[in-house]
Amino acid sequence: MPISFDTGGLQQLDSNSWGDPGTGDVVTQSYFDLVPDLPAPLEEVDLLRRALAEGRAETGCLIEAFIIWVDRVPALLRMEKFPLPNQPSGLAFVASIVVPKDRCSAAFQILCPETGTTGIREAVLMTQIGHENMFPPHPYAPGLGGRLPYNAADDIRWDPQFPDHPLTRARNWVARTVPTARLAPGFAALPPFTGPLRA
Repeated sequence: MPISFDTGGLQQLDSNSWGDPGTGDVVTQSYFDLVPDLPAPLEEVDLLRRALAEGRAETGCLIEAFIIWVDRVPALLRMEKFPLPNQPSGLAFVASIVVPKDRCSAAFQILCPETGTTGIREAVLMTQIGHENMFPPHPYAPGLGGRLPYNAADDIRWDPQFPDHPLTRARNWVARTVPTARLAPGFAALPPFTGPLRA
């Protein structure tokens, strides 16, 4: 794998995944030997964000997306949420980081599921900010509808109020892990991703 990062405190599940038995969070790493499936190059961040939001709307919701640096190489950070499969309620929050190159990519991510009583963060904040303020337009694609609405409760400013929430855990993992991540020199030196292949 062209990416290495700190997995301290996690139990190895297989060669490319680790789990936290206390929370159920799962960390994985992947390598894809093909042109990245991103809809736009990292330099076109507004177009990239809108396309990612529209692409995720059918199955969940893109919460936020940023261009970050992994070992001095540009990468895409996505925060997304999905309904938990085969369960009547609850969400999984995923933080994924992909380092795209011209003909391949490497990625690592964490999936953090809701457990126990679900929806507490949303319910508490609804009483604080009001139902009328809970569902603003999506910042990357105003007017976008989808399986899950964009929710004000997902804003990072609420994380300190909910330190054990899966979204907070995902963001904290990013903050801890990205600074420790290192890329194999050969991978880091590959030409950058310049956009999707055109027919």
